[in-house]
Amino acid sequence: MRDAESLAVANEASTRAISGRFLQSDEEASLESRDRFSNISLLIASRSRAIPELIPGLSQLLGKRLETDVKGIAIIENTR
Repeated sequence: MRDAESLAVANEASTRAISGRFLQSDEEASLESRDRFSNISLLIASRSRAIPELIPGLSQLLGKRLETDVKGIAIIENTR
């Protein structure tokens, strides 16, 4: 389940990096270069989703909610 979520979030990050339509929850990290025309930024998208409880009482036994928390990263080329 986590692998499928990772692929989906990476795809969403790539789509948003290309379109420039970011979500409020997205993060942007800038990577500076010596050449000011080569600077790039990373778009970091994340998603949390509940995992179905296939074994009754497992989340209670573990003492926490079962969920996946994944991040997807895409490169944004700066043209500024």
